[in-house]
Amino acid sequence: MKPSVPLYQAKAELFRTLGHPVRIRVLELLQDGPRPVRELLTEIEVESSSLSQQLAVLRRAGLVTSSRDGGAVLYTLATPDVAQLLLYGRRILASMWTGQEGLLAELRESAQEV
Repeated sequence: MKPSVPLYQAKAELFRTLGHPVRIRVLELLQDGPRPVRELLTEIEVESSSLSQQLAVLRRAGLVTSSRDGGAVLYTLATPDVAQLLLYGRRILASMWTGQEGLLAELRESAQEV
């Protein structure tokens, strides 16, 4: 079965979904296992309506799943690959920032030579 959109468009949509700080924070918190909404609210400190909207976006995108445990709604990463994606994002940022620190040091050295 062929997807209805090209792969590059599907990837772009995935990255658009990840393009919100609250969504990234939710995914980071869920790396340690399922969490109830009340815990997410405590950790993220946003309005419950805002968190609810962001969780709905993540659920529709298939990045998280939800289940009930008594009166609590638990959220879980849909696949461990989401945690891997976040890890790769941290690695990319670390290498980018390291490069910037190196450039800054070079600029400082060249300024002292003048």
